[in-house]
Amino acid sequence: MPSASGDVRPALGVVTRSAPSIVFLEPWIVPLYDQVNSYGAGLLDTMPRPYSTSELESMMTDVESHLVKRKKSAKDRSAIRRSICAFANDLPGSGRPGVILLGVQDDGRCAGLPITDELLLDLASIQGDGSLQPLPSLTVEKRNLSRCAVAVLLVEPTRHPPMRFSGRVFVRVGPSTRQATPDDEQRLADRSQARHRPFDHRLAQDSSPVDLDLKYAETEYIPRAVAQDVIEQNRRPLEQQLRSLRLVQHNSATWGGLLGIGKDPQEWLPGAYVQFLRIDGTEITDPILDQKKLTWRIGDLLHNLDEILKLNIAFRTNVADHSRELKQPDYPIAALQQLVRNAVMHRSYEDTHAPVRIYWYSDRIEIASPGSLYGKVSVENFGSGDTDYRNPLVAEIMHHLGFAQRFGLGVPLTRRKLAENGNPAPEFDFPPAHVTVIVRPAR
Repeated sequence: MPSASGDVRPALGVVTRSAPSIVFLEPWIVPLYDQVNSYGAGLLDTMPRPYSTSELESMMTDVESHLVKRKKSAKDRSAIRRSICAFANDLPGSGRPGVILLGVQDDGRCAGLPITDELLLDLASIQGDGSLQPLPSLTVEKRNLSRCAVAVLLVEPTRHPPMRFSGRVFVRVGPSTRQATPDDEQRLADRSQARHRPFDHRLAQDSSPVDLDLKYAETEYIPRAVAQDVIEQNRRPLEQQLRSLRLVQHNSATWGGLLGIGKDPQEWLPGAYVQFLRIDGTEITDPILDQKKLTWRIGDLLHNLDEILKLNIAFRTNVADHSRELKQPDYPIAALQQLVRNAVMHRSYEDTHAPVRIYWYSDRIEIASPGSLYGKVSVENFGSGDTDYRNPLVAEIMHHLGFAQRFGLGVPLTRRKLAENGNPAPEFDFPPAHVTVIVRPAR
């Protein structure tokens, strides 16, 4: 799904925006940072940067701070992710981007690191690989600083702290990156409450932790969302853990908390279900072979939906040669899973009682998700690999439960899986109140 809001900043083959997204540019843009010519100068001059070249050059040689980290190589990707997490959490509350300078020695000398397209694209992929939750806002670019080629990573403070890397919260204290204390996490969580929040971060009025399945949270969800050693070390009460994960605030459940770990999410959000119809024909008025109303919390709903999709896929046998037979599905399960999970993740849960609809006809499948395209997503950039999040907490919950591994790849992966199976390309439509997609069987 496409794209995020904010200023577009240039990068080597990649620019990112001020919400979780990656936009791929043509490779010829890259060298213009080092050797601007008339072909691209106008474009580059219009792209703002938060730090000037002289400021970045000073960061190369000055002492490290809560805003600056130097690294001579990019080999330790876990350390880079820890730094991204720490800068995004912005414990001091500076509101300024953190800077990671790759290719610079601790003493400020040039390390001679080759800054290749492959390196920068690999660094940019950190943004959507799911190891950091919520997804970071990250800009990656090549800069020539004091005659040294440097990979510059700019990390915007997250709007929804605390951010976690592999289930751990990291913060920047002076020039050091360390794991957050429980007090640090509470400070970050309190800061998140004071900001404008998306619907799934808001409090569900009149709810309480009693409306959440606390056993499920403690035994199933929290062990997936928080590293085990952190759970053992902190020994915090369950309510504090839920607050840190934005599932509870001020003794009330959040809407995301009810959707993810609620005892009965549909009591609070009547439209938060999936309607499945198997129709014997090509029209909605034709006989219905099977119908299901899939409810409960997100993880269980999606698990049950997977089973229904698998049961309804038909196979035909192709004889590849005299020794073996190949079974080809009429629809590839991976493509259908991406589409229905995107529908659940990106739908509107606010001010609507409409469900996600999956109508399986004899000649096609129609999937409709309540809510129009969101944020910076448009008809023109839809499916480009970018994404903007109406429900960032729902996306985070789905990731922890294993239903979203890489963000921004749902539509591209769907198209690839359909093509590999011999299906026509998916047909997307964007009327004002919902997003629909039609998938047709393999030829």
